[in-house]
Amino acid sequence: MAADDRHRRRPLTGDDRVGDLLRDLAPQVLGALVRRYGDFTRAEDAVQEALLAAVETWTADGVPEHPAGWLRTVAARRYVDQVRADAARRRREQAVLDATPRDALFAPPPDAEPAHDDLLELLFLCCHPALGPSAQVALTLRAVGGLTTPEIAAAFLVPEKTMGQRIVRAKQRLREAGARFAPPPEPEREPRLAVVLHVLYLIFNEGYAASSGPALRRVDLTRQAIRLTRRLHRRLPADGEVAGLLALMLLTEARGPARTGPEGELVPLAEQDRTRWDGSAIAEGTALLTDALSTAPVGPYQVQAAVAAVHAEAPSAEETDWPQILGLYELLERLAPGPAVSLNRAVALGMVRGPAAGLDLVRELADGPLAGHHRLLAVRAHLLERAGERAAAAREWREAARLAGSLPERRFLIRQAARLV
Repeated sequence: MAADDRHRRRPLTGDDRVGDLLRDLAPQVLGALVRRYGDFTRAEDAVQEALLAAVETWTADGVPEHPAGWLRTVAARRYVDQVRADAARRRREQAVLDATPRDALFAPPPDAEPAHDDLLELLFLCCHPALGPSAQVALTLRAVGGLTTPEIAAAFLVPEKTMGQRIVRAKQRLREAGARFAPPPEPEREPRLAVVLHVLYLIFNEGYAASSGPALRRVDLTRQAIRLTRRLHRRLPADGEVAGLLALMLLTEARGPARTGPEGELVPLAEQDRTRWDGSAIAEGTALLTDALSTAPVGPYQVQAAVAAVHAEAPSAEETDWPQILGLYELLERLAPGPAVSLNRAVALGMVRGPAAGLDLVRELADGPLAGHHRLLAVRAHLLERAGERAAAAREWREAARLAGSLPERRFLIRQAARLV
């Protein structure tokens, strides 16, 4: 009997969101298969096939009474089908099958069995140091986020074939590196967790401020990043940087509804209607940050979240506590120095000590990795305008627009230049 006939079904209602349910279940099922068989590549392919089957079947017939059991059963069958279809490796794979009890393969594991949360192990595997950042992001979104290859390709504006090849190469690299589905040794744990957090941060940033394309935001990516980071926080509630990253995402995304105008145009922070900010997200993010700062060592994500909290607490742009923000960026430079942090400090410096002080720092940064970057030029244009140098500011705005990859950002920069002509 087919797995989807084993359980009573409940009809889909307005509250049922098959996609969200599957994304929650995907890493659980993948973890179960990898723990059982030890082959990440085959298990991940089998789960993807099961997800596609579930979308078709559940949307048409309803969600089964035990959706996790249904998905585990179908994924296990797909895994077996893959093994049997691979004639070249039939002997080795048959040994795996022979060693696995038949009822474990084909009986749907009951949802009542103790759940094992494999999220952290999956994230460590997908963010293995043998992979580059783009491969880590793609594999995390597919294996842990439950997105299909076409969905990931669409999110990053690359052809589906290109993204598929990227994911295949990533899995091959994991195999070559001997990556294991297990927590890293204790000395490696903190550095590996830092990589995981950075990948989640990259996913969120690409969703919040798309690096290219016609849309300013990609809400699907920001929601994925927040969802995964929230689950990671549940797994590691005492980790201050996990809490700090989640707080940063919530406090930043809270401004999302006010960041675009009626035509999708970018609305800068100083001009946003703060009544449109998400108060519940701000409250949650602030509570997370307050708890983390009082119970864990201070880290870079907590400091960035603190900057976002200062902006969130200001009733208006004019009432922003810029001296506090400057102090936070000075602390962040000590904890995690980098050109992007220094560029943000230049903005705060210009607001506190005057545009000339900010411009001095921008001149120093112009000889480093940010040379020719549109955001450095935009900051210089902003500071020049505040200094009263309108013609020079207009030139910088125009050059920043020429270099920007995001269409809404480019249009905003062009409008900034046009104001000064």
